[in-house]
Amino acid sequence: MTKKLILGGARSGKSQYAEAQAIDIAKSKSKELIYIATATADDKEMRLRIKQHAERRGEGWELVEEPLDLAEAIKCFNDESYCILIDCLTLWLSNNLFKDSLPKNKETFLDAFKDSKATILLVSNEVGSGIVPMGELSRQFVDESGCLHQELATICDEVALVVAGLPLLLKQ
Repeated sequence: MTKKLILGGARSGKSQYAEAQAIDIAKSKSKELIYIATATADDKEMRLRIKQHAERRGEGWELVEEPLDLAEAIKCFNDESYCILIDCLTLWLSNNLFKDSLPKNKETFLDAFKDSKATILLVSNEVGSGIVPMGELSRQFVDESGCLHQELATICDEVALVVAGLPLLLKQ
């Protein structure tokens, strides 16, 4: 049971890196691949992104779409025979901020994540390297994202930052 946090900027290659890691783990340890997607297809551009992700992944993945309650999704696959890839936490964070459900869902997610017997890889955008946003909601998002990443980094066995498709291992 390994827990990995994979961070990176937009279009950094973090999802491809995470997918390759998950496939390697699944093959070497005979695990089922589970892809938990947090995106919602609210507009044409997002539908295209979702389609591109699905095409790139190919077959062999069980897809679960869960934009809010990651804890319940994780609990459905709480067994050593699974390798779960959750992509992405920043969309999940945004979804919960807009629904005003972050405090409850964050706590239950962290508990389920810590308690899970599955191998779990988390993908998230590193957003704290830029300027401080002007809007209150944008600042809250950056703050919540940074705090979540720090909490997860202490729990995870491995943490990687992907830049230009290249992983920099921060913790292993």
